[in-house]
Amino acid sequence: MEPTDLIWMNGKFVAWEDAKIHVLTHGLHYGTGVFDSMRCYDSELGPAVFRNAEHIDRLLRSAELYYMPVPYSAEELRAATLELVARNGLRSCYIRPIVNRGYGQMGLNPLEAPVDVTIACWEWGAYLGEDGTSNGVRAKVSSWRRISPDSLIPHAKASGQYLNSVLAKVESLKAGYDEAILLDDHGHVCEGTGENVYIVRDGEIATPGQHNSILDGIVRRSIIQIARDKGYTVVERNVARAEMYLADEVFLTGTAAELVPVREVDDHAIGDGRPGEITRVLQAAFDDAVHGRSEEYREWLDVVRAPALETPTGEASGGGRSQNGGGGAVPSAQSVADSRTTAAG
Repeated sequence: MEPTDLIWMNGKFVAWEDAKIHVLTHGLHYGTGVFDSMRCYDSELGPAVFRNAEHIDRLLRSAELYYMPVPYSAEELRAATLELVARNGLRSCYIRPIVNRGYGQMGLNPLEAPVDVTIACWEWGAYLGEDGTSNGVRAKVSSWRRISPDSLIPHAKASGQYLNSVLAKVESLKAGYDEAILLDDHGHVCEGTGENVYIVRDGEIATPGQHNSILDGIVRRSIIQIARDKGYTVVERNVARAEMYLADEVFLTGTAAELVPVREVDDHAIGDGRPGEITRVLQAAFDDAVHGRSEEYREWLDVVRAPALETPTGEASGGGRSQNGGGGAVPSAQSVADSRTTAAG
């Protein structure tokens, strides 16, 4: 991981090396945190965060599900995200906002622990490797099942829940595969360790539904829309394990992974062992969308402008407008923090 200059913590921009927490932070001990992930792309409109608002909305909904009141609005977090990317001088990067219970309370009742909010960003290439993106990955069905909705909340992107994915990921890597695919508690295909799963058979795309304990992926929503716009039939349904072996194509999607073909599952070659036609079409269309080359999907891009910084004379400088260059002014995240401090005083 290559450090950047700044991280946003509780309304302030701090140096990367100073972004620290106490060792008795509640979330560190009990996993009481939720997070999300976005990517900023060097698009034809300039640096732009893909579906920024939707990711922040999911972050806030995850926090609500785990009884964590977030002390910032969605618009404030959106502004902080855009300003952080701009201040770090990045044109493309991965972005990680996290909300967690902080220092001040131990034990299993977290309700008196403060809620901390942090956003970091850094350059991160292809999550499953460039070769995986181009030629496909080898996957293994994990012996670990995806967390059941009877035990935790699969619809929340919660920190502690990802131990489930960690176990599956480590198992697959130790067995010589690139990725794991988890089944749900009923034995149906659920998702990868950090990706949604799709199969293609006779030109139809099938993917597990939310009843299968999947995370409602933002990229998943985007791929389903793109596929339907191109005339493909997309069905959300139960998918049997053996259907992956018999599929013409299998692929994965996620913010980190983007869209990755699967060439083998449990040593069964998928199709002819190479990425299929529909996978390639959707992969190219998604790449066009995130880079602003598709006019119809430009509304998904939240363009990063120069941050509204203060000049030595005290006059405002820089931009503050986003969402394809339109919409209302985005407030400086630092000004938000300053106004909160003033109000508290």
